[in-house]
Amino acid sequence: MSSPDQPVFVQPREHLVPVSGHLGSLMAIPPSRMFLIRKSLADFKEKYPDRDTFDASQGDGGASLPGVPHAILEAAARKQMDRGTAYDMPYGTDAFRRAVVEDYWGLNAGSGLGPQNVIGTVGGRDGLIKAYEAMLALGHGREGDLMLVSRVPWISYNWGPYGVGANVLLAPGRPEDGWAYSEGGIRESVAFAARHGRKIAGLVITNPDNPTGRTIPAVDQVRLARCALEAGAAFVLFDWIYHYVTDAAPIDLNDFVDLFSREELERVIFLDGITKSLGGSNIRNAHLITSRKVADFIVARASHAVMPAYFGLAVAQSAYEMGYREATRGIVEPTNASRILLRAFLSENGYRYILGQGYYAFIDVGDALAAAGWPDTEPLGEYLAREHGLAVVPGAYSSEDGAGWIRFSYAMLPEHTRRAAERLHVGLQALLSNKMDCHREAGEAGRRDLVGTQDA
Repeated sequence: MSSPDQPVFVQPREHLVPVSGHLGSLMAIPPSRMFLIRKSLADFKEKYPDRDTFDASQGDGGASLPGVPHAILEAAARKQMDRGTAYDMPYGTDAFRRAVVEDYWGLNAGSGLGPQNVIGTVGGRDGLIKAYEAMLALGHGREGDLMLVSRVPWISYNWGPYGVGANVLLAPGRPEDGWAYSEGGIRESVAFAARHGRKIAGLVITNPDNPTGRTIPAVDQVRLARCALEAGAAFVLFDWIYHYVTDAAPIDLNDFVDLFSREELERVIFLDGITKSLGGSNIRNAHLITSRKVADFIVARASHAVMPAYFGLAVAQSAYEMGYREATRGIVEPTNASRILLRAFLSENGYRYILGQGYYAFIDVGDALAAAGWPDTEPLGEYLAREHGLAVVPGAYSSEDGAGWIRFSYAMLPEHTRRAAERLHVGLQALLSNKMDCHREAGEAGRRDLVGTQDA
């Protein structure tokens, strides 16, 4: 027993966090630059108060489409009133877990997954942070190891892992392949990590992808995941937050898990939720499905940190009980229609683009950048918003490899998508026309100089 007159560590000395000065040398995590785009859009509205604006930067069906149906919000409110306002469990509620397993995924007993494998989270970002922490601690057990992401990742993949002690590695990938993972690229990433004294704590597979919209067939996702696990990655995280917004069919988790061995499934984590498919961005609900070991680790930590609020659980549960296909009709149907329209528009106008499923098209705007003399798409984003009333996301925000591309969200009513695409085309053509005018003026000036020389 230590003396009550002396300080005492809570944790045993052999388990103390080692002293390190690395926190003082970390980069400052930058805030999202989306606010700059919206400010430029406000400038356009002030300059042209009678003209419409189009926000094709949105990854938020609750802003660009009707969002969560009122009937579901009302059902959730009744659940909240019946439930009261006392604490729930760090994983959510047992009823939510059952709804995820039975009503949403329809998991069968052969999957090996049940309510005990489900963890409610405060939206997708909370789910990701909890997964990153688990992959670091339960994988190789070290801070400073790597999360492997695609060559042009979602902006927050660059910084979310970094904030909890993981470094981020961009996998090899080429634009002609949509920067898709390859087995060779994954193995090279593991070898690259080893050369730098690090290991891969987790591979993140997003499907459909953000920002590119690229879709990866289920069999290829499994192939890539198995390659990563065999090469030495500790975990694979499947981020499927967009998978229900499709004109094909959402992923069947029963079929998917059958493609893995039981040992492999111990090292796999799934993320899904209502943020995109239900337009519930501000409801803040998602869920993780994972092994009992990982689930127990996350739940224990959540009990001392962030636990999901009941109302978000109730909204998701109500939507799942209604039948999720019906609940999401107001988001999925217009987005699917917009996807068809936008694909035709881009093809007819000769654009190079990536457009799978989900919310986004990734569009090559390199010619317009060259015409304007801009190094990447950040100034293009401000130009389109300020001068043409259109907000898009510059690919330069994701990585250098995406610097010549933009993310265009078509999670809108088809008519809005059509008009937004036309506004994009007009804005880009204006830059190209300016370049041609400059060339024409330079040519005319050259001819005048030549005539003047000949006259002299």
